[in-house]
Amino acid sequence: MLPGRRLVRALPLLLCVLLVGCAARPADTTGRDVRRAVADWSRVPPEALSAIPLDGWTYEVASVRREGARALVRAELRYRLAGYDTAPGGSARELELERAAGGGPWQVRADRPAPGAPPQLWDQGPVSVVRGTHSLVLGGAGQSPEVLAGIAAEADRAVPAASAAWPRPWAGRVVVLVPGSLERMAQLLGRPADEYRGMGAVTTGRVGAGPAPADRVVINPEGYAELGGTGRQVILTHEVTHVATRAATSATTPLWLSEGFADWAAYRGTSTTAEQGAPALALAVRRGEVPAGLPDAADFAFGGDPEALARAYEGAWLACRLIADRWGEAALVDLYGKAGRGPWPTALREALGTDPAGLTKEWQEALRKEFR
Repeated sequence: MLPGRRLVRALPLLLCVLLVGCAARPADTTGRDVRRAVADWSRVPPEALSAIPLDGWTYEVASVRREGARALVRAELRYRLAGYDTAPGGSARELELERAAGGGPWQVRADRPAPGAPPQLWDQGPVSVVRGTHSLVLGGAGQSPEVLAGIAAEADRAVPAASAAWPRPWAGRVVVLVPGSLERMAQLLGRPADEYRGMGAVTTGRVGAGPAPADRVVINPEGYAELGGTGRQVILTHEVTHVATRAATSATTPLWLSEGFADWAAYRGTSTTAEQGAPALALAVRRGEVPAGLPDAADFAFGGDPEALARAYEGAWLACRLIADRWGEAALVDLYGKAGRGPWPTALREALGTDPAGLTKEWQEALRKEFR
């Protein structure tokens, strides 16, 4: 009986020790304190960004990891460019905080892109701001005010041109990023620099039938500088048209239609002939190499044969030009809208009264007549 008595008498003592220990041990409030420190620190954007019209600047903390007097925070930066973004854009960030000896408050010491996430323009250095009538141009470190003002003027001409080609509701304004170099452009886009070498600009953004909160036209300063005035205007109108049509573009939209429409909008109203705008395709057709079908998504992949890529863009443009000439500009716009909402054959039938085979045949015949 002695062992049993010891057990009975020991249990209350053990419970007492556990309860007293729990009551005496202070709660670990690291996560809560760090989150509060981040919220306080991010209440207003950094002073260095005061010229940028930022709105809704917040850091949504996803995780906190403490390492002694140091804490690492993964967070999503959310913000809008006031007057330009319809919804907040996101950026994955990593914050580093330190706590003073003796248990002082946590302080944010570093704010950087999360591992594997692309940087923001201001991560690359000071940002200059130029406002146009329809544009907001943000220049990276090293960009001159004169260059940025010229791009703003070109963007201001591109926006009305895109609106004329796409007479459906859209914001009617554009944000243009001008990083300091090709390499910095590639960093912003999270891709190798060689993919953008020789290009004048690209557009970022989410496709789908909803708001595109972070559409940006990103300039390749090296490729853009090599273009003449007409080339710059064509490039910017093409990219701005992607911004204008973004909400109507979805996974069901053929890539050739998206790229061809943007080129059609860019050349619309100019005196550019098929020979001038499609030299690579003209040579191929005259060699008897009429494309077997409209360009597919793989034909637009960068890094391959540049002549094949050129023929894909040129063929897409001429297909859209054919539709506008044969069925009318309103029918081309209608086709684009329907293609983003349902199956491609259905969109063709409803907008043009034809089918994929019929459109392909008409396009091939137009190419033969154009380049005979």
